[in-house]
Amino acid sequence: MPLRYVLLCVLLLGAPAVHGFAQTDTSSPKSPSKPNIVVILADDLGFSDLGCYGSQIQTPNLNSLAEEGLRYAKFYNTARCWPTRAALMTGYYPQQIGMDPPQKKLPPWTRMLPHYLKTAGYRSYHSGKWHIRAAEDVVAQGGFDRSFKISDQDRFFSPRRVALDDVNQPPVKNDGSFYATEAIGEYGVEFLSEHQEKHAQDPFFLYLAFTSPHFPLHALQEDVQKYKETFSSGWDVHREKRLAYLKESGLIPNAELSMREEETKPRWNLEADKLIEAIGPGEVPNAVAWKTLTDEQKEFQALKMAIHAAMIDRMDQVIGRVLQQLREMDALGNTLIFFCSDNGASAEQIIRGDLHNPDAVPGSAESYLCLGPGWSTAANTPFRRHKSWVHEGGISTPLIVHWPEGFAAAGESRQAVGHVIDIVPTVLDVAGIQWSPEWNEATAPPLAGKSLVPSFATDQPIEREFLFFSHDGHHALRQGEWKVVSPDDNSVDWELYNLADDRDESNNLTPLHRERMTTMQLLWNQLNREMRAQANPQ
Repeated sequence: MPLRYVLLCVLLLGAPAVHGFAQTDTSSPKSPSKPNIVVILADDLGFSDLGCYGSQIQTPNLNSLAEEGLRYAKFYNTARCWPTRAALMTGYYPQQIGMDPPQKKLPPWTRMLPHYLKTAGYRSYHSGKWHIRAAEDVVAQGGFDRSFKISDQDRFFSPRRVALDDVNQPPVKNDGSFYATEAIGEYGVEFLSEHQEKHAQDPFFLYLAFTSPHFPLHALQEDVQKYKETFSSGWDVHREKRLAYLKESGLIPNAELSMREEETKPRWNLEADKLIEAIGPGEVPNAVAWKTLTDEQKEFQALKMAIHAAMIDRMDQVIGRVLQQLREMDALGNTLIFFCSDNGASAEQIIRGDLHNPDAVPGSAESYLCLGPGWSTAANTPFRRHKSWVHEGGISTPLIVHWPEGFAAAGESRQAVGHVIDIVPTVLDVAGIQWSPEWNEATAPPLAGKSLVPSFATDQPIEREFLFFSHDGHHALRQGEWKVVSPDDNSVDWELYNLADDRDESNNLTPLHRERMTTMQLLWNQLNREMRAQANPQ
């Protein structure tokens, strides 16, 4: 029985699913000369959460992509899931298309990457999270030919909102046969297999959008066991280990650890007393020094990080199977692969979904744990703050680029500054697609992003005037190595940093360069007005 029908039976009947991947017939013609495109997006992954960025988490497949390709040190997202996904798919800042905050409709001129690629003969496939609120119908509005969509972020083992090619499926039964990360990879492999069987003469685009390691901390226990003792030394020790790697590897040669901000956490987190009442005495609401924790807290916090690591480990295993499928198709060499995260690691501590059973095995379907600010600070090493902030910890992501037939550089790092808005123009560049402003009887503004192609061969800067950030009352602007940032929702005072020697944003230079700070703040205000006007054309 074809794999797609096996998985469909899992969705409809709750039948046991096979964790392994089916073997496919690779006798079809080779991939076309135009490069295939694979974009792999993690969810709430910290900057240093991969082995090849300094962590002790086992990510051999992503490490291999980095060893054979490139690692970027200065790549950015938008600090939150839906605006990043919108920016990645369209090549525009989310404010330009009404996605931060989200509007009911995208501007009529908005195109997504598959719309462009279709003009060059590509077929497009999506598996995983979507979360572009103005375009929930992936296939119809996003231009994808096939799609497997998980819209339930609160249940890795039994999601209730799952759709195959936009046809809603019954809720998945919690019988131990389903795990979201596995299913996302299964469908990615199935779509590639189907492409090889029916459309081998055409290039393809695969958007593999994982929900890992987004909360809740749900993982397969066999993966958790691998890390039971790994993090017992605590988040402060692991911050130091990751920092040392980032410096020694040359990714951030002059890195220093950011301050540990004990009180910094999302305003929507549960209050400390309610959090501890719901989870238990091992929970820790703040990023305090590890040495101040009780033995019970240390044991529980180390276990939480083990689950977080297990989620990333399993994602890497699944990515490995997708890569194997590309090898069997003889397509890996001419496939341009990007891997990045939609925002930094999360300091959120909330309880949703099926709530939390304190007696459940941590990481199981009945538990609802979040990483929390202590480990989030470590995951975002060496940067300040977390998901939803536009300090470096919220907006910095690892970026791995792999394309053996596209560039010769291997195992190198890049200091070129980039952003998820650059993915669309980069893909158009390598696919030979000429951008045009006319679409859907409307005229689009120029793409906000720039092609990263010049940085593939050599580490050269990508010329741009600025990078703009705005989310949930947090604002920032980067020009060259200078960055202004508003520290919190209500602050009227902006901070100024020179990121060339202060990526950890520890030394506010506003008193020494007040004119520069004011000029950049005014530019941010101007851009903010212009972008939001583009999202609402008259």
